[in-house]
Amino acid sequence: MTQSDNDTRVEALIVLTDRLTAAIAQQCKAFEAHRPQDAAASMDEVGKLANVYRRESAEVRLQPALVAGATPDRRRRLVQSTEAFEAVLSRHGRAVMASKTVTEGLVRAVAEEVVSHRSTGRGYGPGAKAAAPMSTAIALDRQA
Repeated sequence: MTQSDNDTRVEALIVLTDRLTAAIAQQCKAFEAHRPQDAAASMDEVGKLANVYRRESAEVRLQPALVAGATPDRRRRLVQSTEAFEAVLSRHGRAVMASKTVTEGLVRAVAEEVVSHRSTGRGYGPGAKAAAPMSTAIALDRQA
């Protein structure tokens, strides 16, 4: 491979990494603004970019010569783009976990409220007693 080929490859990786970083940063903003529905709108694009990024980075790991011949400036820019991507990915993980925790708390609170309002009388007559409320499970599909 020539230096020009390596430079072209590295430049394509930089563009891909920057696009993926920007898309994930937008999702972070949506989660942080408590608007996960806005993050859901970009899931397809992020998924496609992430798959291309995964394939490309795996290929570079297997064949480092694909980028080794690029100019030092381009390699430095690729490292910077990758570091920015990793920082945004970490931020995204924190935002998703926070959203998950809030959602699970809301589901638990709704389930407890439903159980507390459920009629639980058993039997008839003067000796009838109220039974302890039955707990009810609420399950969410991962797609929800």
